[in-house]
Amino acid sequence: MEQSDISAEKNVELLKAKAETEPIASFLGTKLVELSSGYAKVTMKMKPEYVNFNGVVFGGVIACVADQAFAYATNSVHTPNVATQFNIHFIASATADDELTAECRVVRAGRRVCISEMTVTNQNGKLIARASGTTIPLS
Repeated sequence: MEQSDISAEKNVELLKAKAETEPIASFLGTKLVELSSGYAKVTMKMKPEYVNFNGVVFGGVIACVADQAFAYATNSVHTPNVATQFNIHFIASATADDELTAECRVVRAGRRVCISEMTVTNQNGKLIARASGTTIPLS
């Protein structure tokens, strides 16, 4: 096994352990469903408290679930890895009854920058948002 494979494997295991007690995940109610090197899947059940004055889930909440998947996926290839850019396109609205699933794939994991793409869907597979982001390794 190559050294990079060992590091990625170690990062995945450490992140899985950290997911159990991460304060922001607990606060938001996100759940890490799947994690491998360069890929993460996170779910989050919507609540009535997340609905805005238009009767749909606030976009910032949708961005949160995408960002959680983004963080897990990018840190699985290199830890610590922090966001320098995050861009989201809202495709459809979500409701308080939805459970959202965010998936992130790292499309480029370089020494200086990582580039990732995320999708957010509801429990019926309806596309809610697409996002992209870049991160930089801190070490």
